[in-house]
Amino acid sequence: MRSLGIAAAVWAACAAARRGLENWPARTYGPVRFRPLWNRGAALGLPVGRRVLLPLSVLALSTAWLLRRRSPLGAGLVLGGGLSNLWERLCRGRVFDYVQFLRVPGRGKRYVFNLADFAIFTGVLALLRGRHGE
Repeated sequence: MRSLGIAAAVWAACAAARRGLENWPARTYGPVRFRPLWNRGAALGLPVGRRVLLPLSVLALSTAWLLRRRSPLGAGLVLGGGLSNLWERLCRGRVFDYVQFLRVPGRGKRYVFNLADFAIFTGVLALLRGRHGE
């Protein structure tokens, strides 16, 4: 149940961030730019259609759920972030991104992320480490 509570909190935080940042102009703070935009592509801008996205999402979210005993926090972060991005994609056909890192080498500086992306990344790391005591 802890994973579900974490997932719900992540989903709510992602929705609040989108509502709060949707109409912001682009702003730069040192190496980070807040650049609100709607992303029609999948992760890292990959052109993945709904026929591929939905089964991949179900597989990834199911895997996180099955690994929830390994790391309840990790599973909750992956579930909350994944469901948030999936919900936006299915309801709006796109995902709202807003954080860009300007000092990333190569083509990496062109990518824009959101809170759900950070939750997924952090959750996957926690699941891989398998920290039980969270």
